[in-house]
Amino acid sequence: MKIWAPLLAVLALVIIAWLGAGVFEWTSLFGIIIPYTAFAILVLGFIYRVIKWAQSPVPFRIPTTCGQQESLPWIKQDKIENPSKTWEVVGRMALEILFFRSLFRNTQTEKREDKLGFGSSKWLWLGSLVFHWSMLIIVLRHLRYFLYPVPAFVQGLEKLDGFLQVGVPVLYLTDVFVVLGITYLFLRRVVIPQVKYISLAADYFPLFLLLGIATSGILMRYGLKVDIASVKDFAMSLVTFKPQVIPEIGTIFYVHLFLVSSLVAYFPWSKLMHAGGIFMSPTRNLANNSRAVRHINPWNYEVKTHTYEEYEDEFREKMRKVGLPLERE
Repeated sequence: MKIWAPLLAVLALVIIAWLGAGVFEWTSLFGIIIPYTAFAILVLGFIYRVIKWAQSPVPFRIPTTCGQQESLPWIKQDKIENPSKTWEVVGRMALEILFFRSLFRNTQTEKREDKLGFGSSKWLWLGSLVFHWSMLIIVLRHLRYFLYPVPAFVQGLEKLDGFLQVGVPVLYLTDVFVVLGITYLFLRRVVIPQVKYISLAADYFPLFLLLGIATSGILMRYGLKVDIASVKDFAMSLVTFKPQVIPEIGTIFYVHLFLVSSLVAYFPWSKLMHAGGIFMSPTRNLANNSRAVRHINPWNYEVKTHTYEEYEDEFREKMRKVGLPLERE
C-alpha cells in the first residue's frame, strides 16, 4: 500500500483536475485560485521552515570533515574537505549543491562471498544528478512564459536543450532525462530490498507527482497540443496580478497546472525541502576553525557552586564530633 496509495492519490488529482476544468469548467478555480493559494503556501511554508531551522542552537562547530585541518604552516591543509575560512566553505557548498560531491563519494555495503564489503554508489549519484539538473533547466526554460522580453540566457538554454532538432516540435533532451531520472529513482526503491524496506509512502508520492507533471507537460508539447500563445498570455496575467481565464487553453493544461500547484503546496512540508535545508546544515555550512577561534557554548549559564570551604563551614561541628580532619578550626 505504501506504493499504491501514493499512485492512486496522484491519479485522483489528475481526475479531479480533468473533471473540474474539462467537464464542470471551473477554470477560474483551477487556473487562478488554486495556483495563487499554492504559491502563497510555498512562500510562507518555506520561510517558516527556514526560520525554525535557524532558531535551532548550534553550540559548537560540527562540520563533517575527512581531510587535514589547518594547522602548522608546513602541513598542507585540505581546503575543501576541511575548510577553515568562509570562501572555502562557499566552495565546498557549491560543489555539494551543484554536483552532489558527498553523494559521488558515497559507498554502499554489499555481501560478497559471505563477507561484508563496500561497493560504489555512482549510479545513485548519476541518476540524482541527471534528475536535478534536468528539473532545474526545465524550470528555467519555463521562465519564457513569465517574462517579457524573454531573457537571452533562457533562449540559450532552449537552443542548447534542443540542439538535436529531433522532429517538430523540437525534442528537448531534459524532457527525456527527467523521465529517466524519476524512473531510475523509483525502480531503485522497488528493486533494492534494503531501500524498499525503509521507503515510505512519503517517498513515493513526490516521485509519482513529478512523473505526472513531466508526463502531462510532454503530452502538451508532443501529443495533446495547446495554444502556446494563450499559455503565454495566461502566465503573464498571473505574474502581473491581473488574472484572466483564456478559453483556448486545453484541459490538459489545467491538469498540468493543478499537479504543479499540488507539488508547490506540498513542497515545504515534505522531504523535498532538502533543497532549502542543505543551506542550513551545520555539518556543511560551518568552517572548522576550532583551533583558531574559541567558541563559547550559548547554552552555558551560571552554575551555583558549593566550595569545600563552604561545605566545612556548614558541617564543621558534625565533622569535629566524628573525628574528621578540619582545615580551619
